[in-house]
Amino acid sequence: MRHLSGTIILGIGTLLAVLGAAFAADSLFRAHALILALTLGIATIVMARLVQVNGNTEVDKSGYMDEPIRIGVILTVFWGVIGFLVGVIIATQLAWPDFNWGPYLNFGRIRPVHTSAVVFAFGGTALMTTSFYVVQRTCRARLWGGDGLAWFVFWGYQLFIVMAATGYLLGITQGREYAEPEWYVDIWLTIVWVAYLVVFLGTLVKRKEKHIYVANWFYLAFIVTIALLHVVNNLAVPVSFLGVKSYSLFAGVQDAMVQWWYGHNAVGFFLTAGFLGMMYYFLPKQAQRPVYSYRLSIIHFWSLIFLYIWAGPHHLHYTALPDWTQTLGMAFSIMLWMPSWGGMINGLMTLSGAWDKIRTDPIIRMMVMSLAFYGMSTFEGPVMAIKAVNSLSHYTDWTIGHVHSGALGWVGMITFGSLYFLAPRLWGRKQLYSLRLVNWHFWLATLGIVMYVSALWVAGITQGLMWKEYDSQGFLVYSFAESVAALHPYYIIRMVAGLLYLTGGLIMAWNIYKTIRGDVRNEKPMASPAAQPAE
Repeated sequence: MRHLSGTIILGIGTLLAVLGAAFAADSLFRAHALILALTLGIATIVMARLVQVNGNTEVDKSGYMDEPIRIGVILTVFWGVIGFLVGVIIATQLAWPDFNWGPYLNFGRIRPVHTSAVVFAFGGTALMTTSFYVVQRTCRARLWGGDGLAWFVFWGYQLFIVMAATGYLLGITQGREYAEPEWYVDIWLTIVWVAYLVVFLGTLVKRKEKHIYVANWFYLAFIVTIALLHVVNNLAVPVSFLGVKSYSLFAGVQDAMVQWWYGHNAVGFFLTAGFLGMMYYFLPKQAQRPVYSYRLSIIHFWSLIFLYIWAGPHHLHYTALPDWTQTLGMAFSIMLWMPSWGGMINGLMTLSGAWDKIRTDPIIRMMVMSLAFYGMSTFEGPVMAIKAVNSLSHYTDWTIGHVHSGALGWVGMITFGSLYFLAPRLWGRKQLYSLRLVNWHFWLATLGIVMYVSALWVAGITQGLMWKEYDSQGFLVYSFAESVAALHPYYIIRMVAGLLYLTGGLIMAWNIYKTIRGDVRNEKPMASPAAQPAE
């Protein structure tokens, strides 16, 4: 019977989680195990109902496996709205500290919820969803491993998201940037990620198309490298196998170096290489144009993945890290400018002969804006890696602005465009519910990003200059509290900018919901036909 084995496995998992709670070595592990038991218990009930409903119904395996992709589109939108909402909340807390509600909803606990919700929940689910779609279409093959393995990867990753987020709220954390989950959650993610690699690689191996399209190279580099980064950075010894606490295998400056080798390349391969795979498929498809230069895309790929892996030390300028290592990281960061802009130019030039679509197609407009922010942030990053600039920018809000120009501008916009491309096709609709709502989303998101980044550029430079201001006797002119007070107007602007971006996300959720229903809004075309030239 379909779903019977899954129901049994989930039931066993629920039982083990209950036993883990019963014999927990500390209260935090007990609470987390109970959350796991509740999550798996609900999943068991849902799966059991599916067994009763479907009985012996066979699955049609003649076509592509799109069921997880449909759920992935919905969950990507959901996690995006959650991530943007939590971002607005923590921006409000920074502007007005009275909004810190302890202990579970203070800034220290929900800030990693925001970063993980945007990066791993929204971004990760988008990458998993689009990679499953792209690899099947470009290989002309159904996902390898049967329905069970693909569903395990998808729902296993969602379970990781739930466990990570609830752990942060409980105060369970390693204190490692972008790698906060404790050892047992890391082990689960490793299992899921290896299964993800097997599904993706297996589909490539059994492909019916001889050529491997460049988007698949970027997706594969993202999957393989993140597996390597995750395993090495999270090598740790647990204090107890039924307790939350563990100690890293690394210490001191070596621990810092491993962490930022991981941290920078999580940005480089999770938030760059994976989404470049998205760009190389969905931009040409939406524009109905071939990639401008396939050779440039291959040069872009190999140079990017070779250079990125060396750039992590630029996060540790002016620390105990050896000076030659800092300089090495700076040099490779500067070299990264070239392949990054090669990819941006390749994407923009793909629109050669189709630039008029920007007037009439807001989805293309989103993708072009994403490339603009990709180019800007990949220029700004190398500049900030230069030691002289870093002495001013590091530890300031300039870095936060830089990260968000990449995350909201590049990652957010290319994901929105891809979701708008996927929704009508996955549900067999002729078009989106409303292109004008896509246009509203575009302008709200763009205005939000520009306000956010501009405010934090000014805030960061203000911070850096105030911290470095000395009087004639060599004493600091400003206290830290005075520098914080000076930033209050910019923090309010950041909160308003986040609200605009969140509003755009809510509009997207409504638009995709109505598209799934099959509704079409009665509205005028985006632009009138172009005027004919005078004779």
